Amino acid sequence: MDILFDEFKNSSLYDSFIKNNSGIGNLKIRAYTASLALPVADLEVTISSLIDNMNVIFFKGKTDKSGMIENIELPAPVLGNNLVIPNTITYNILAGSKSFSVNMYDGICVVQNINMVLGDNNG
Repeated sequence: MDILFDEFKNSSLYDSFIKNNSGIGNLKIRAYTASLALPVADLEVTISSLIDNMNVIFFKGKTDKSGMIENIELPAPVLGNNLVIPNTITYNILAGSKSFSVNMYDGICVVQNINMVLGDNNG
């Protein structure tokens, strides 16, 4: 079942989720083709996470003319003291016909490069 993050905020699961993910991680999407030579503009990107059998959608948008989406703020757990195995949350990225998983960390900017090839569904 898909649910938007704003709707999820009204659910009974939200308080527990935000207690465990009280930090903020930043995600940057960079889409390109032709071995990094050309940016992919208007690529549809959806970012979600599976929470208690619900697919919570945190972000929907398109890449700009530079093939970028910058400063996507996502809830993430506070790092804690163990930096060898830090606290993390996994988000799913759907970009055109490609899908990726990315781990997010509090206070860290993660860059997801997306290499599109001719024939890929890019939005």
